[in-house]
Amino acid sequence: MPRILLAEDDDAVRDMLRTALERDGFDVVAVSDVREALSRIAAEEFDVLLSDLHMPHAGDGFTVVSAMRHTHPRAVTLVLSGYPELDEALSAIRLQADEVLVKPMEISALRELIHRKLANPVPYRPLPTQSVASILEHNLDATIQDWMALVEHNDELTRIPLAFEDRTGHLPNLIADLICRLRLPRAEKANISIPAREHGDLRRQQGYTVAMLVEESRILQVSIFNTLQNNLDRVDFSKVLRDVITIADEVDSQLKQATLSYVEPARAAVSAA
Repeated sequence: MPRILLAEDDDAVRDMLRTALERDGFDVVAVSDVREALSRIAAEEFDVLLSDLHMPHAGDGFTVVSAMRHTHPRAVTLVLSGYPELDEALSAIRLQADEVLVKPMEISALRELIHRKLANPVPYRPLPTQSVASILEHNLDATIQDWMALVEHNDELTRIPLAFEDRTGHLPNLIADLICRLRLPRAEKANISIPAREHGDLRRQQGYTVAMLVEESRILQVSIFNTLQNNLDRVDFSKVLRDVITIADEVDSQLKQATLSYVEPARAAVSAA
């Protein structure tokens, strides 16, 4: 019995498709978001992917398609879109989706298409991939530029005027520590980020509040994930879930080190009093 991973965030559409496909003899695993889809792809075998393009964000389906292609290269990959713009169709082709289907689509036509694709598999040549660490290493400048663009539109952070180097000078070292953490064996404990602590000292001297440090850290995570999003066709999805968790943990750990620059002087002042 062919197994289908159905990724659709609209409850009514997901239930309707699952019922129709199960009635036709397919074993359907239905998920409502990208995180669950990636988790299933990493842990289970599938013959077909049927994914909405927007779940709920534009291009979410491409993330799922790329993960399926790299993890289960022989699976049929189909994308459903209610907005068949040309650039999205080209992106889907670039990521090796078998076909882009425009909503609404007749269930009978969808069932026929799936049966035909399964009966006539097209050989797929996997694309070369890179680790998340390598992608971040090779796209350091792009990540920093993206971070800076987001900061420049943040009224809270721009209240303190800083030159580009003063604003971004900490990022290469923080990202370098993150890349080292990503490359560590799973059993090996990561070192505390000294550049993060130094960054906290500097920002305190420059007049940043703790809330501003937290906002900077949040934007750094966004910029890192934007870099990965822009390189989906090269991401090694066999380890991406673990790497995403590591990124979040390391950035939070670096934030903790930076905020200690604010906490410890306050404790010292209380003790002296």
